[in-house]
Amino acid sequence: MQVRPLFTTILLTAVAHAADVHVRVSPDVKTGIESTTEYPTIQMAMDHHPFATPNADGTPGRVFIEIAPGTYHERVIVTQNHTNITFIGMGKSPEDVVISNSLNAKQAGGTFFTETVEINGTGFEADNVTFENTAGNTGQAVAVADRADRSIFRHCRFLGHQDTLFADYGRQFYVDSYIEGGVDFIFGNATAVFQNVELHANGPGYLTAQSRTAPDQTTGYVIVNSKVTSSIDHTAAPDSANASLPGAKSIASAKGTTGLGRPWRPYSRVIYINTALPADLDPAGWNNWNNAANEKTAYYAEFSSTGAGANPSARVPWSHQLSSVETTQYLPANFLSGSDHWNPLAEAAKLP
Repeated sequence: MQVRPLFTTILLTAVAHAADVHVRVSPDVKTGIESTTEYPTIQMAMDHHPFATPNADGTPGRVFIEIAPGTYHERVIVTQNHTNITFIGMGKSPEDVVISNSLNAKQAGGTFFTETVEINGTGFEADNVTFENTAGNTGQAVAVADRADRSIFRHCRFLGHQDTLFADYGRQFYVDSYIEGGVDFIFGNATAVFQNVELHANGPGYLTAQSRTAPDQTTGYVIVNSKVTSSIDHTAAPDSANASLPGAKSIASAKGTTGLGRPWRPYSRVIYINTALPADLDPAGWNNWNNAANEKTAYYAEFSSTGAGANPSARVPWSHQLSSVETTQYLPANFLSGSDHWNPLAEAAKLP
């Protein structure tokens, strides 16, 4: 009878029982070669972490990237083959763990090369982390580009100015989080729900620029049980530094206000449900992006808006005010379910 060496038996036993993997990222890790689970940068952890194995019930394991407090000046890419990744900030609040970069479109050669964090792997999750692009009011500058189905962000902050969050593809759930920007600062064509989120306008422009391209697409943005706040400086002179850019044009047209949204693509869809709106909101609410034809294709709606900016009678006539029954389809359990019956609320509750 052949006898396996002891170290082989131990290794096979470990693999058989392995499922989730926990990786530590901290500035106090000097080189990243001390072990297979400790790294000084987040990207090094992404490049070299062990992969999780399936659980006993066949469900996939998950890789937890546990990030120590600090500001990580790096760009991070979660590639398609890195699925079920969770970033966990180990600080007391999202402010304690910051992933930061400062590229704008002019420096990078286009908007889609500016993101601080790019996410492509299915099942990505983040908890207690800040994502920021510090380029400021210098044109398009993305903090997070998310192209991953079934992604969840809880207790996270997204900081930027123009094009802060590129919610572009797949089903995405943002809960108990904070998103800041000035111009089109949530944009793309994901199927996304923002629940109990603060959208903060730090300059005039539009909160959303959703880009659904056909009426049969299930994509769109739903902002539910949330609030919009503003720190727009009404004493500042108009900014014309980027007058040739669409974002700068939106600043000019907004005239010191923020708007609920405008259509980056003709069938743009955005719905606000039970959300508080500020006095800085343009009473018209929505904009057709200088194309009247968009008024026939875009779908923009509200239900039970509150606050100084809640003014249904002043909204553009081509927008909608929903009934309570009509809102049901847009709640996260329904809007994000899909053919696999994904339950984002249950998944978010599992986060630490």
